[in-house]
Amino acid sequence: MSRLFWFRKDLRLQDNEALTRCSEAAIKDGDSTVLGCFVYQKQQFETLSGIRQHSLAVSLESLNRSMSGHLLCLEGDSAGALAKQAKEIDAEFIHATKSYDPAGILEQEAVAKSLAAIGKTLVLEGSNYAVTPGAVVKPTDGSAYRVYTPFYKAWFEIGWPAPFKLPKAITWFAGSGSLIPAPTKPSQFKVRAGEEFALETFERFKKKALFDYSDNRNRADLSGTSKLSHALAHGEIHPRTLLADLRDTPGHNVFRKEIAWREFYADVLFRNPHTVNDYYVPRFSQMRYDKGKEADLKLERWKEGKTGFPMVDAGMRQLATEGWMHNRVRMIVASFLVKDLHLEWQLGAKWFEQSLSDFDPASNSHGWQWTAGCGTDASPYYRVFNPILQGYKFDPDGAYVRKYIPELAHLGGAEVHEPWLLVDGLVNGYPEPMLDHSKERDESLRRLEEIKEK
Repeated sequence: MSRLFWFRKDLRLQDNEALTRCSEAAIKDGDSTVLGCFVYQKQQFETLSGIRQHSLAVSLESLNRSMSGHLLCLEGDSAGALAKQAKEIDAEFIHATKSYDPAGILEQEAVAKSLAAIGKTLVLEGSNYAVTPGAVVKPTDGSAYRVYTPFYKAWFEIGWPAPFKLPKAITWFAGSGSLIPAPTKPSQFKVRAGEEFALETFERFKKKALFDYSDNRNRADLSGTSKLSHALAHGEIHPRTLLADLRDTPGHNVFRKEIAWREFYADVLFRNPHTVNDYYVPRFSQMRYDKGKEADLKLERWKEGKTGFPMVDAGMRQLATEGWMHNRVRMIVASFLVKDLHLEWQLGAKWFEQSLSDFDPASNSHGWQWTAGCGTDASPYYRVFNPILQGYKFDPDGAYVRKYIPELAHLGGAEVHEPWLLVDGLVNGYPEPMLDHSKERDESLRRLEEIKEK
């Protein structure tokens, strides 16, 4: 036995470059046997929300089935657990997909050091992206792109290989270890996840929504998105698999560009690891943000979906019940937190990290910074989303709001976006707006003036 594969955020068998290379090496060894491992820390797992716990557990169960029940789950820190397991089965090489986010880099460095101490080798190959973070550079001086559009053009020109196929000759080694972690918190619904479900979801998206993706992706009331963010975050499907089927049509081109946004943010975080929780544009750390007891109360109303602005509250309640939120609505609630409530973006990013089943460090931090106006290629700070107008535009009949706010279900059509204007709009207990958006927009712009570069 000479090969061990460490599953990380790549919980799939197909189009897994590192796993394919590991398997090819095992076959070349004349052994053809690989031990597949996943490592988790019990305490860390139990801090996750119920939906996130169930999402990971179901994804691992799916992977285990595809491996004929031979996935080995190890409890403990990765460095210690993998070194112990490698020593136990005398595995000379431990293979894994290379990480490019700050936490993942630290983890793999610790594992490599631990393995080297006992004469073992960590082999890192591939990535969770079509184009490796750090690979897209300006041809003039080799520096990074700070703006998305030229990044996309260079990214597209680099291209990517065809999806990788796992050799059929591979045999999974039956190890002995702990069981798949059991959720300690409930989920509001039965979670479906895993490689097979991800591929089914992609096929359904191609048939029903990909053609019109460019027109419908921003509509919160329509099923116009791919619903693949969870699968990408857990590595149940690789971007290569998605890109391989795309053609030169409006819907396909826009979907390709959305995938590239994810890769752009990964590139930015790789080059600027401090931006996972710090400002990309440092001067925004000097802005006046509200703090104290009153600010804490405002944050809680935002989290609970009780701001009195239907589009904001619908999004926050969708997050609470589904562990997911439509991307357009994510921008609306983020703008409201930063520019209406005057709270720092990190507070919202932290809540998203706790709540989203599709949490991704790069997309989360830089999605928030884009909306907050302090990130790379950011929406200018003075672009403040009007939560009422955003509702009229992206939920024109009010169906999205009524779905998640039962107190407003009695209202018909677009009038649901301003229920306080109706005689019976608030009869079921929905709160009045907690603030005057126009006044808070002006206040936000005043605070911007205070930190403008002279």
